[in-house]
Amino acid sequence: MTTDDLKTPIATTRERTVAAIDCGTNSIRLLVASRGDDGRLVEHDRRLELVRLGEGVDATGAFSPDALQRTFDACEQYAGIIVQYQCDAVRFVATSAARDVSNRQAFTDGVRDRLGVEPEVVPGTEEAALSFSGAMAGVPVDAEPALVVDCGGGSTEMVLGHHDEDQTPVIDASVSLDIGSVRLRERFLHGDPPTAEQIEQARGLVRELLDGAPVDLARAGTAIGVAGTVTSLSAIHQGLRVYDRARVHRSRLSRADLHELAEKLLGATVDEAEAMGPLKRRRAEVICAGALIMDEIGARMGSDEVIVSETDILDGIARRLLAG
Repeated sequence: MTTDDLKTPIATTRERTVAAIDCGTNSIRLLVASRGDDGRLVEHDRRLELVRLGEGVDATGAFSPDALQRTFDACEQYAGIIVQYQCDAVRFVATSAARDVSNRQAFTDGVRDRLGVEPEVVPGTEEAALSFSGAMAGVPVDAEPALVVDCGGGSTEMVLGHHDEDQTPVIDASVSLDIGSVRLRERFLHGDPPTAEQIEQARGLVRELLDGAPVDLARAGTAIGVAGTVTSLSAIHQGLRVYDRARVHRSRLSRADLHELAEKLLGATVDEAEAMGPLKRRRAEVICAGALIMDEIGARMGSDEVIVSETDILDGIARRLLAG
């Protein structure tokens, strides 16, 4: 896949164009896309804002006013882009942070007022299925079953599956773990950098959740990592100073790389982590926790490496919209 494959200017002829929005614990992202003549997704615009919607949710059970306002500001920005591309359909998917908050209605009303669509707070199983669909379309799968890992801010989705005889992705097992980079950082990793005791407590919880998960990571012939944690780890590993999606997409991180990155980031301050690569501040604040989760997953995988994918839940949402 080339840089041109990752972003294509909108065509002069009018085709059905859709907008997919993924609102997670740490970021809100937009993809505007249509379908090409070959059936592949044609990307017109893709962008991300780190709004930290789930800030403090693990402790308070509610969205803070500041977090809501940051998210609504991003929604207003995205609304202008959706109008610009004359999108025929829009789907707003909210994931982990929005599932259990006490003031979900304020979030729902604010999104609807700015985008004109009802945000869908999807269960972890739906989030996993969308991520699996998007990831499997974007990277080569040489050995099956394939494992797709989406380490988000509030939860971590793991999906094991394969292609059927028609090359359609089929899910064999999936799970959404109630732990992610923001949640783990806020719950355990309070130090800057975290202390050895804090790290051990965090690892203990992640290991407990993985041990009880109904997904056999050891079966994975191919492992694919999607979303901000793993793409950021790839950028740091490659020594990128400016984020380059074309270099991150389909890059590979071995299990040893994941462990080395986790140890490095858990021993760093937020300032030091921010200086390691093209990380925005809100990503740098939680990347050590995401690296720890990926390290623990890597230690259990059947595959020796993770293939990093820039196609993910957004692509899965867009594909479903275009198929509808």
